[in-house]
Amino acid sequence: MPRIIKSGLIQMSLPKTEGEGTISQIMDAMVQKHIPYIEEAGRQGVQILCLQEIFSTPYFCPGQDAKWYASAESVPGPTTDLMAGYAKKYNMVIIVPIYEKEQPGVLYNTAAVIDADGTYLGKYRKNHIPHTNGFWEKFFFKPGNMGYPVFQTKYAKVGVYICYDRHFPDGARCLGLNGAEIVYNPSATVAGLSQYLWKLEQPAHAVANGYFMGCINRVGEEKPWNLGRFYGSSYFVDPRGQIIAEASENEDELLISEFDLDMIDEVRSTWQFFRDRRPETYGQIVAL
Repeated sequence: MPRIIKSGLIQMSLPKTEGEGTISQIMDAMVQKHIPYIEEAGRQGVQILCLQEIFSTPYFCPGQDAKWYASAESVPGPTTDLMAGYAKKYNMVIIVPIYEKEQPGVLYNTAAVIDADGTYLGKYRKNHIPHTNGFWEKFFFKPGNMGYPVFQTKYAKVGVYICYDRHFPDGARCLGLNGAEIVYNPSATVAGLSQYLWKLEQPAHAVANGYFMGCINRVGEEKPWNLGRFYGSSYFVDPRGQIIAEASENEDELLISEFDLDMIDEVRSTWQFFRDRRPETYGQIVAL
């Protein structure tokens, strides 16, 4: 019997920015802007929904202003509790990328995974942290320390890989080895240097590991940072590397796609990459 999944991605522009309210007001405006899209996903029967990187805030990393530390919160915490209510209401798994405060001075770029009954399943902390060309993330985030967990949700085994992580095939492989059937990559990336990679790396991960991916990018320009235009183009890709649904470049959008998880077994039965791996020859990867 086919294992059909209906999944959704939300790409969103910023409704209120620095200078237009307090940090808490800016965050509340972003959360409130998402809610109609979350509810629409629920009404359309989406089973697994993923939001964009640090979804409740601007992408403040082009600056190095410590005041944005105040936007971090505990995970689980107020925002994940709010999302848990919508998950339970619509019987929908929700992946909630958020700025996490573990304790004063210990902050992570995190994604919480909430099951369809509202249960908090756990979190992934972004492992690869850039610090260059306007992406000054080491000022805001510690590198993740939880490995590459996979979460057994009501509908599928789900992994998360966040933005800059996508440039590293090693963690993507770990997610496959850990049993992920769908990997979500919430991102914040602008037109320019890395745009040509947006539709190369993640289809390559999907092919190399035989799983589906949902890839999310925010939209619009965010002042006063003026890093560039977040170009949206969120998409789903299947284990053959085919993009099966894609959002616009410029619009707030809920992208929905249906796909059959049985394709994973079919593809892996053809391309036996996990069988033919030679981990005993890869020591150099971690020795250098």
